[in-house]
Amino acid sequence: MKTVISTLLGCLFAMSFASAQQLTPAQQLVLKTNEDSLNAGIAKNKTVISGYGSAYYQRNFNEQLSFATLERAVLFVGHQFNAKISFFSEMELENAKAGIGQENNGFAGEIAMEQAYLRFNLNPRQYLVAGLFIPRIGIINENHLPVNFNGVERPLVEQIVIPATWRELGIGFYGRLRNLPVNYSIALVNGLNAAAFTHGTGFKDGRAEGQGAFANNLAITASVQYFWQDFKFQVAGYAGGTNGLNKRKSDSLGLSYGAGAIPLYLGEADIQYARNGFAVKLLGTSVVFPEADQVNKAYAGNTSKAMYGAYLEGAYNLFEKSHHLADQQLNVFARYEMFDLNSAVPYNAIYDGTEKQQHLLIGLGYLPVPNVVIKADVRLMHTGDENPDLVVNPSPSRIPYKTNNSFLNIGIGYSF
Repeated sequence: MKTVISTLLGCLFAMSFASAQQLTPAQQLVLKTNEDSLNAGIAKNKTVISGYGSAYYQRNFNEQLSFATLERAVLFVGHQFNAKISFFSEMELENAKAGIGQENNGFAGEIAMEQAYLRFNLNPRQYLVAGLFIPRIGIINENHLPVNFNGVERPLVEQIVIPATWRELGIGFYGRLRNLPVNYSIALVNGLNAAAFTHGTGFKDGRAEGQGAFANNLAITASVQYFWQDFKFQVAGYAGGTNGLNKRKSDSLGLSYGAGAIPLYLGEADIQYARNGFAVKLLGTSVVFPEADQVNKAYAGNTSKAMYGAYLEGAYNLFEKSHHLADQQLNVFARYEMFDLNSAVPYNAIYDGTEKQQHLLIGLGYLPVPNVVIKADVRLMHTGDENPDLVVNPSPSRIPYKTNNSFLNIGIGYSF
């Protein structure tokens, strides 16, 4: 895996020597929604309404099943109290309905706050946020609108290894350097809950997302972005405890306790390039959970001690050179993803080959206007072999596991 990522990075760095006009962080800013205007401090009204959403159809060829769902509908409400203080909030409804028993064919409905925080402008280059917010990790976390990414589905590496729209409660400091095109951030947030880690989903289910988060354990995140010509480089990291129990409960389960107890570490780096209708994205991430054996001993969750993921995507706007279609886009793209959610397992865990996966996507995205997209793609999946030790009481009608599968996706998305 390291060899593949090193080769891809080398290719992108070689491309960087094709000279182009230097863009500053301010020039990279594109105002697509009312939320963007509020974030830039140029909203016409003090109270701002914005939002986004998506729906899709998916055909699973192995299962010979098709499903359609209103994936999400999100309403943003923001308010500018004065030039220094603003409020940002997003309420999300997933899969159309939420409540007890509101699950259909594996699609569970959920109503949740995606963000709710106050922003305090310190000066033109620096600001603080406090509340429920999304740390700057990966590409999709801060840029998850359906018009901002290729493919009907968000990149799987940034859904599973880096959980998409990963938000926690805390306080963050954001800024940019005065004389260099560099952005930076650092934030202190609540930690994760290892008791909720679920096999096959990484640490995604251990997030609190603002609901009764343990605050005995804490985490710190940080990022640096650098802009050079048509490139944007980012490195980001996360380190935090995963046990928020007190000493008595921790001792009873044989767990370490404290603000950084049973730590989880995540590192991420990505490169984005865009010029003359061409766009390239490369992302790599690694997660290390060195004391996973403690968690397995206490909760028997078959938790791994390491995982990784990476993807490379290339796209081209077929309308780039058309004067008559200058306000529209027809993006053709291809993306290769690979990840392993149990690249290393402790002595008391069982390796699951199905969690080592490769995906190849090829598709189109048509934007008649910048805030509306119609998408279609085909995803080819390959996984490792199923471990029979993890197949317990299988259904008589269960289809034998196949390491290869393919999916057809068709979707729509909007933002305003």
